[in-house]
Amino acid sequence: MNRLTLRLRLALVYGGLFMLSGVVLLAVTYVLIAQRLPAAGDGGPLVKAGVPGKGESVITDVRQDAQHEALTALLTQGGIALALVGVVATAFGWLIAGRMLQPLHRVTETARRIADAPIADRILHERIALDGPRDEVKELADTFDVMLERLDHAFDGERRFIANASHELRTPLTVNRALLEVALHRSEPVPEVRHLAETLLAVNGRHERLIDGLLLLARSERDVGERAYLDLADLADHVANAVQPGSVTVLTKLAEAPTLGNPVLLDRLVQNLVENGVRYNLPSGGCVEILTGVAGGSAVLEVRNTGPVVPRYEVPGLFQPFRRLSERVAGGSGAGLGLSIVQAVAKAHGGSVSATPGLEGGLVVTVVLPLAA
Repeated sequence: MNRLTLRLRLALVYGGLFMLSGVVLLAVTYVLIAQRLPAAGDGGPLVKAGVPGKGESVITDVRQDAQHEALTALLTQGGIALALVGVVATAFGWLIAGRMLQPLHRVTETARRIADAPIADRILHERIALDGPRDEVKELADTFDVMLERLDHAFDGERRFIANASHELRTPLTVNRALLEVALHRSEPVPEVRHLAETLLAVNGRHERLIDGLLLLARSERDVGERAYLDLADLADHVANAVQPGSVTVLTKLAEAPTLGNPVLLDRLVQNLVENGVRYNLPSGGCVEILTGVAGGSAVLEVRNTGPVVPRYEVPGLFQPFRRLSERVAGGSGAGLGLSIVQAVAKAHGGSVSATPGLEGGLVVTVVLPLAA
Protein backbone atom coordinates (compact mmCIF):
# COMPACT_ATOMS: atom_id res chain seq x y z
CA MET A 1 0.00 0.00 0.00
CA ASN A 2 1.40 3.37 -1.01
CA ARG A 3 1.96 5.90 1.73
CA LEU A 4 0.00 9.15 1.64
CA THR A 5 1.97 12.10 0.40
CA LEU A 6 2.70 14.99 2.74
CA ARG A 7 0.53 17.30 0.64
CA LEU A 8 -2.46 14.96 0.87
CA ARG A 9 -1.96 14.47 4.60
CA LEU A 10 -1.86 18.23 5.18
CA ALA A 11 -5.01 18.70 3.10
CA LEU A 12 -6.78 15.96 5.07
CA VAL A 13 -5.66 17.54 8.34
CA TYR A 14 -6.97 20.93 7.24
CA GLY A 15 -10.27 19.42 6.16
CA GLY A 16 -10.54 17.28 9.29
CA LEU A 17 -9.92 20.20 11.62
CA PHE A 18 -12.49 22.29 9.74
CA MET A 19 -15.08 19.51 9.95
CA LEU A 20 -14.38 19.00 13.65
CA SER A 21 -14.77 22.72 14.33
CA GLY A 22 -17.97 22.78 12.27
CA VAL A 23 -19.45 19.81 14.14
CA VAL A 24 -18.66 21.45 17.48
CA LEU A 25 -20.17 24.74 16.31
CA LEU A 26 -23.29 22.96 15.02
CA ALA A 27 -23.69 21.08 18.32
CA VAL A 28 -23.34 24.27 20.37
CA THR A 29 -25.87 26.05 18.14
CA TYR A 30 -28.28 23.13 18.50
CA VAL A 31 -28.05 23.21 22.30
CA LEU A 32 -28.51 26.98 22.49
CA ILE A 33 -31.53 27.00 20.18
CA ALA A 34 -33.06 24.01 21.98
CA GLN A 35 -32.80 25.91 25.25
CA ARG A 36 -34.30 29.11 23.82
CA LEU A 37 -37.25 27.63 21.91
CA PRO A 38 -39.52 26.83 24.94
CA ALA A 39 -39.12 30.31 26.33
CA ALA A 40 -39.90 31.85 22.97
CA GLY A 41 -43.11 29.78 22.65
CA ASP A 42 -44.71 30.86 25.96
CA GLY A 43 -47.39 33.46 25.48
CA GLY A 44 -47.11 33.26 21.71
CA PRO A 45 -49.84 33.89 19.15
CA LEU A 46 -51.23 30.36 19.46
CA VAL A 47 -52.12 30.92 23.11
CA LYS A 48 -53.76 34.25 22.39
CA ALA A 49 -55.80 32.75 19.56
CA GLY A 50 -57.93 30.85 22.06
CA VAL A 51 -58.25 27.57 20.28
CA PRO A 52 -61.58 25.91 21.30
CA GLY A 53 -61.72 22.59 23.12
CA LYS A 54 -58.46 21.23 24.37
CA GLY A 55 -56.72 24.41 23.40
CA GLU A 56 -53.91 24.18 25.91
CA SER A 57 -52.79 20.67 24.91
CA VAL A 58 -53.15 21.39 21.20
CA ILE A 59 -51.03 24.46 21.53
CA THR A 60 -48.40 22.44 23.41
CA ASP A 61 -48.34 19.73 20.73
CA VAL A 62 -48.09 22.29 17.95
CA ARG A 63 -45.27 24.04 19.75
CA GLN A 64 -43.38 20.78 20.30
CA ASP A 65 -43.79 19.78 16.65
CA ALA A 66 -42.54 23.17 15.55
CA GLN A 67 -39.53 22.90 17.86
CA HIS A 68 -38.73 19.38 16.64
CA GLU A 69 -38.98 20.41 12.98
CA ALA A 70 -36.82 23.46 13.56
CA LEU A 71 -34.11 21.47 15.36
CA THR A 72 -34.25 18.68 12.75
CA ALA A 73 -33.93 21.24 9.95
CA LEU A 74 -31.01 22.80 11.78
CA LEU A 75 -29.20 19.45 12.02
CA THR A 76 -29.92 18.21 8.48
CA GLN A 77 -29.43 21.43 6.57
CA GLY A 78 -26.54 22.48 8.79
CA GLY A 79 -24.89 19.07 8.33
CA ILE A 80 -25.28 19.24 4.54
CA ALA A 81 -23.87 22.74 4.44
CA LEU A 82 -21.01 21.70 6.72
CA ALA A 83 -20.17 18.72 4.48
CA LEU A 84 -20.14 20.88 1.35
CA VAL A 85 -18.04 23.59 2.94
CA GLY A 86 -15.74 20.89 4.38
CA VAL A 87 -15.07 19.53 0.89
CA VAL A 88 -14.30 23.04 -0.32
CA ALA A 89 -12.04 23.61 2.69
CA THR A 90 -10.16 20.36 1.96
CA ALA A 91 -9.68 21.43 -1.65
CA PHE A 92 -8.35 24.79 -0.52
CA GLY A 93 -6.11 22.94 1.93
CA TRP A 94 -4.76 20.86 -0.97
CA LEU A 95 -3.94 24.02 -2.93
CA ILE A 96 -2.39 25.80 0.04
CA ALA A 97 -0.31 22.74 0.99
CA GLY A 98 1.00 22.50 -2.57
CA ARG A 99 1.93 26.16 -2.46
CA MET A 100 3.73 25.76 0.85
CA LEU A 101 5.58 22.62 -0.25
CA GLN A 102 6.75 24.07 -3.56
CA PRO A 103 10.19 25.05 -2.14
CA LEU A 104 10.68 21.48 -0.94
CA HIS A 105 10.06 20.29 -4.50
CA ARG A 106 12.92 22.54 -5.66
CA VAL A 107 15.23 20.99 -3.07
CA THR A 108 14.18 17.48 -4.13
CA GLU A 109 14.55 18.21 -7.85
CA THR A 110 18.05 19.65 -7.36
CA ALA A 111 19.15 16.68 -5.25
CA ARG A 112 17.70 14.19 -7.76
CA ARG A 113 19.30 15.97 -10.72
CA ILE A 114 22.71 15.82 -9.06
CA ALA A 115 22.27 12.20 -7.98
CA ASP A 116 21.12 11.04 -11.44
CA ALA A 117 23.79 12.94 -13.38
CA PRO A 118 26.25 10.66 -15.26
CA ILE A 119 29.12 12.58 -13.67
CA ALA A 120 27.69 13.87 -10.39
CA ASP A 121 30.67 15.99 -9.35
CA ARG A 122 30.41 18.02 -12.57
CA ILE A 123 27.10 19.68 -11.59
CA LEU A 124 27.81 20.34 -7.93
CA HIS A 125 28.05 24.03 -8.81
CA GLU A 126 24.25 24.18 -8.97
CA ARG A 127 22.47 25.91 -6.09
CA ILE A 128 18.86 26.13 -4.99
CA ALA A 129 19.11 29.85 -4.08
CA LEU A 130 15.64 29.90 -2.58
CA ASP A 131 14.05 33.34 -2.17
CA GLY A 132 11.47 34.33 0.39
CA PRO A 133 11.11 34.81 4.14
CA ARG A 134 13.65 33.13 6.37
CA ASP A 135 11.54 30.25 7.59
CA GLU A 136 12.27 26.57 8.16
CA VAL A 137 12.10 25.71 4.45
CA LYS A 138 14.55 28.47 3.48
CA GLU A 139 16.93 27.36 6.22
CA LEU A 140 16.80 23.83 4.80
CA ALA A 141 17.52 25.11 1.28
CA ASP A 142 20.39 27.31 2.49
CA THR A 143 21.90 24.40 4.43
CA PHE A 144 21.68 22.23 1.32
CA ASP A 145 23.44 24.96 -0.70
CA VAL A 146 26.25 25.10 1.87
CA MET A 147 26.64 21.32 1.68
CA LEU A 148 26.82 21.46 -2.13
CA GLU A 149 29.44 24.21 -1.96
CA ARG A 150 31.65 22.18 0.36
CA LEU A 151 31.25 19.08 -1.78
CA ASP A 152 32.14 21.10 -4.87
CA HIS A 153 35.32 22.37 -3.22
CA ALA A 154 36.20 18.85 -2.08
CA PHE A 155 35.81 17.43 -5.59
CA ASP A 156 37.82 20.31 -7.02
CA GLY A 157 40.64 19.43 -4.64
CA GLU A 158 40.37 15.78 -5.60
CA ARG A 159 40.55 16.64 -9.30
CA ARG A 160 43.65 18.78 -8.73
CA PHE A 161 45.25 15.95 -6.75
CA ILE A 162 44.46 13.44 -9.49
CA ALA A 163 45.91 15.76 -12.13
CA ASN A 164 49.12 16.17 -10.13
CA ALA A 165 49.34 12.45 -9.41
CA SER A 166 48.74 11.71 -13.07
CA HIS A 167 51.64 13.95 -14.02
CA GLU A 168 53.95 12.41 -11.41
CA LEU A 169 53.03 8.88 -12.49
CA ARG A 170 53.30 9.48 -16.21
CA THR A 171 56.65 11.25 -16.09
CA PRO A 172 58.84 8.28 -15.03
CA LEU A 173 57.01 5.99 -17.44
CA THR A 174 57.62 8.45 -20.27
CA VAL A 175 61.31 8.65 -19.37
CA ASN A 176 61.56 4.85 -19.24
CA ARG A 177 59.92 4.54 -22.64
CA ALA A 178 62.30 7.10 -24.15
CA LEU A 179 65.37 5.31 -22.75
CA LEU A 180 64.11 1.94 -23.95
CA GLU A 181 63.40 3.27 -27.44
CA VAL A 182 66.90 4.75 -27.64
CA ALA A 183 68.40 1.44 -26.57
CA LEU A 184 66.22 -0.46 -29.02
CA HIS A 185 66.92 1.69 -32.04
CA ARG A 186 70.63 2.15 -31.61
CA SER A 187 72.82 0.58 -34.26
CA GLU A 188 73.01 -3.20 -34.20
CA PRO A 189 71.69 -3.98 -30.70
CA VAL A 190 72.50 -7.36 -29.19
CA PRO A 191 69.57 -9.79 -29.70
CA GLU A 192 69.17 -10.23 -25.94
CA VAL A 193 69.07 -6.45 -25.46
CA ARG A 194 66.52 -6.07 -28.26
CA HIS A 195 64.28 -8.75 -26.76
CA LEU A 196 64.56 -7.23 -23.29
CA ALA A 197 63.86 -3.72 -24.60
CA GLU A 198 60.82 -4.87 -26.57
CA THR A 199 59.45 -6.71 -23.54
CA LEU A 200 59.99 -3.72 -21.26
CA LEU A 201 58.41 -1.39 -23.83
CA ALA A 202 55.31 -3.58 -23.95
CA VAL A 203 55.12 -3.66 -20.15
CA ASN A 204 55.72 0.09 -19.96
CA GLY A 205 53.01 0.79 -22.52
CA ARG A 206 50.58 -1.42 -20.68
CA HIS A 207 51.31 0.41 -17.43
CA GLU A 208 50.75 3.75 -19.14
CA ARG A 209 47.37 2.62 -20.43
CA LEU A 210 46.50 1.19 -17.03
CA ILE A 211 47.36 4.44 -15.24
CA ASP A 212 45.26 6.41 -17.72
CA GLY A 213 42.32 4.07 -17.13
CA LEU A 214 42.61 4.07 -13.34
CA LEU A 215 42.93 7.85 -13.19
CA LEU A 216 39.90 8.16 -15.41
CA LEU A 217 38.03 5.83 -13.06
CA ALA A 218 39.15 7.82 -10.02
CA ARG A 219 37.80 11.06 -11.52
CA SER A 220 34.31 9.69 -11.71
CA GLU A 221 32.42 7.08 -9.76
CA ARG A 222 30.44 5.76 -12.71
CA ASP A 223 31.73 7.23 -15.94
CA VAL A 224 34.52 5.21 -17.60
CA GLY A 225 34.87 7.37 -20.69
CA GLU A 226 34.60 5.86 -24.13
CA ARG A 227 33.13 2.37 -24.17
CA ALA A 228 33.96 -0.25 -26.74
CA TYR A 229 32.36 -3.53 -27.73
CA LEU A 230 34.38 -6.45 -26.37
CA ASP A 231 34.03 -10.06 -25.35
CA LEU A 232 34.99 -11.22 -21.87
CA ALA A 233 35.97 -14.55 -23.40
CA ASP A 234 38.68 -12.86 -25.49
CA LEU A 235 40.03 -11.02 -22.46
CA ALA A 236 40.02 -14.18 -20.36
CA ASP A 237 41.77 -16.15 -23.09
CA HIS A 238 44.46 -13.47 -23.45
CA VAL A 239 45.09 -13.34 -19.70
CA ALA A 240 45.12 -17.14 -19.37
CA ASN A 241 47.71 -17.50 -22.14
CA ALA A 242 49.90 -14.88 -20.46
CA VAL A 243 50.14 -16.86 -17.19
CA GLN A 244 53.62 -18.29 -16.78
CA PRO A 245 53.70 -22.10 -16.52
CA GLY A 246 54.21 -23.24 -12.95
CA SER A 247 52.69 -25.19 -10.12
CA VAL A 248 49.19 -23.87 -10.88
CA THR A 249 47.21 -25.10 -13.88
CA VAL A 250 44.94 -22.64 -15.65
CA LEU A 251 41.82 -24.13 -17.22
CA THR A 252 39.35 -22.22 -19.37
CA LYS A 253 35.75 -22.82 -20.33
CA LEU A 254 34.96 -19.78 -22.41
CA ALA A 255 31.70 -18.92 -24.09
CA GLU A 256 30.76 -15.66 -25.74
CA ALA A 257 30.06 -12.90 -23.18
CA PRO A 258 29.80 -9.56 -25.03
CA THR A 259 29.69 -6.30 -23.12
CA LEU A 260 30.49 -2.62 -23.52
CA GLY A 261 33.29 -1.05 -21.52
CA ASN A 262 36.80 0.27 -21.22
CA PRO A 263 39.15 -2.43 -22.59
CA VAL A 264 42.06 -1.43 -20.32
CA LEU A 265 39.99 -1.51 -17.15
CA LEU A 266 38.20 -4.75 -17.99
CA ASP A 267 41.50 -6.36 -18.96
CA ARG A 268 42.84 -5.32 -15.56
CA LEU A 269 39.74 -6.78 -13.91
CA VAL A 270 40.32 -10.18 -15.48
CA GLN A 271 44.04 -10.02 -14.81
CA ASN A 272 43.53 -9.23 -11.12
CA LEU A 273 41.14 -12.14 -10.69
CA VAL A 274 43.49 -14.60 -12.39
CA GLU A 275 46.56 -13.32 -10.55
CA ASN A 276 44.73 -13.65 -7.23
CA GLY A 277 43.64 -17.15 -8.17
CA VAL A 278 47.24 -18.12 -8.90
CA ARG A 279 48.75 -16.34 -5.89
CA TYR A 280 46.32 -17.64 -3.28
CA ASN A 281 46.48 -21.28 -4.24
CA LEU A 282 47.98 -24.58 -3.18
CA PRO A 283 51.79 -24.84 -3.07
CA SER A 284 51.61 -27.57 -5.74
CA GLY A 285 48.91 -29.16 -7.82
CA GLY A 286 46.70 -26.08 -7.71
CA CYS A 287 44.18 -25.10 -10.36
CA VAL A 288 42.50 -21.93 -11.60
CA GLU A 289 39.37 -22.25 -13.72
CA ILE A 290 38.08 -19.34 -15.81
CA LEU A 291 34.54 -19.43 -17.14
CA THR A 292 32.64 -16.89 -19.25
CA GLY A 293 29.15 -16.87 -20.68
CA VAL A 294 25.72 -15.27 -20.64
CA ALA A 295 23.32 -15.85 -17.76
CA GLY A 296 20.19 -13.97 -16.77
CA GLY A 297 20.61 -11.43 -19.57
CA SER A 298 24.11 -10.43 -18.39
CA ALA A 299 27.69 -11.16 -19.34
CA VAL A 300 29.26 -13.30 -16.62
CA LEU A 301 32.88 -13.97 -15.76
CA GLU A 302 33.69 -16.53 -13.07
CA VAL A 303 37.12 -17.40 -11.70
CA ARG A 304 37.53 -20.38 -9.37
CA ASN A 305 40.66 -21.57 -7.69
CA THR A 306 41.79 -24.30 -5.36
CA GLY A 307 43.50 -23.50 -2.11
CA PRO A 308 43.05 -23.42 1.64
CA VAL A 309 39.57 -23.05 3.05
CA VAL A 310 38.49 -19.41 3.16
CA PRO A 311 36.34 -18.52 6.20
CA ARG A 312 33.04 -17.09 5.07
CA TYR A 313 33.30 -14.17 7.48
CA GLU A 314 36.50 -13.02 5.77
CA VAL A 315 34.96 -12.77 2.30
CA PRO A 316 33.30 -9.32 2.62
CA GLY A 317 36.57 -7.78 3.85
CA LEU A 318 38.47 -8.99 0.80
CA PHE A 319 36.91 -6.23 -1.31
CA GLN A 320 38.23 -3.49 0.97
CA PRO A 321 41.53 -1.85 -0.04
CA PHE A 322 44.68 -3.29 1.55
CA ARG A 323 42.79 -6.25 3.00
CA ARG A 324 44.22 -9.68 2.34
CA LEU A 325 43.55 -13.24 3.33
CA SER A 326 45.17 -14.58 6.45
CA GLU A 327 48.92 -14.83 6.32
CA ARG A 328 48.47 -18.59 6.59
CA VAL A 329 47.61 -18.65 2.90
CA ALA A 330 50.62 -19.57 0.85
CA GLY A 331 51.83 -16.80 -1.41
CA GLY A 332 49.68 -14.22 0.33
CA SER A 333 52.11 -11.40 -0.40
CA GLY A 334 49.89 -9.20 -2.55
CA ALA A 335 49.20 -5.55 -1.84
CA GLY A 336 45.55 -6.16 -1.07
CA LEU A 337 44.22 -4.04 -3.94
CA GLY A 338 43.24 -6.73 -6.44
CA LEU A 339 39.62 -7.35 -5.50
CA SER A 340 38.98 -3.72 -4.54
CA ILE A 341 39.99 -2.69 -8.07
CA VAL A 342 37.82 -5.47 -9.49
CA GLN A 343 34.83 -4.20 -7.53
CA ALA A 344 35.46 -0.57 -8.54
CA VAL A 345 35.76 -1.48 -12.24
CA ALA A 346 32.62 -3.65 -12.14
CA LYS A 347 30.56 -0.91 -10.48
CA ALA A 348 31.91 1.68 -12.93
CA HIS A 349 30.53 -0.46 -15.77
CA GLY A 350 27.13 -0.89 -14.12
CA GLY A 351 27.88 -4.41 -12.94
CA SER A 352 28.54 -6.22 -9.71
CA VAL A 353 30.99 -8.70 -8.19
CA SER A 354 30.47 -11.33 -5.54
CA ALA A 355 32.60 -14.02 -3.91
CA THR A 356 31.83 -17.25 -2.13
CA PRO A 357 34.15 -19.82 -0.53
CA GLY A 358 34.71 -22.98 -2.53
CA LEU A 359 33.28 -26.22 -1.24
CA GLU A 360 36.73 -27.78 -0.83
CA GLY A 361 38.72 -24.58 -0.41
CA GLY A 362 39.65 -21.60 -2.49
CA LEU A 363 37.33 -18.88 -3.69
CA VAL A 364 34.72 -18.45 -6.42
CA VAL A 365 34.52 -14.86 -7.69
CA THR A 366 31.70 -13.94 -10.07
CA VAL A 367 31.55 -10.71 -12.08
CA VAL A 368 28.26 -9.72 -13.74
CA LEU A 369 28.27 -6.98 -16.39
CA PRO A 370 25.54 -5.59 -18.65
CA LEU A 371 25.14 -7.56 -21.85
CA ALA A 372 25.98 -5.75 -25.07
CA ALA A 373 23.21 -5.58 -27.64
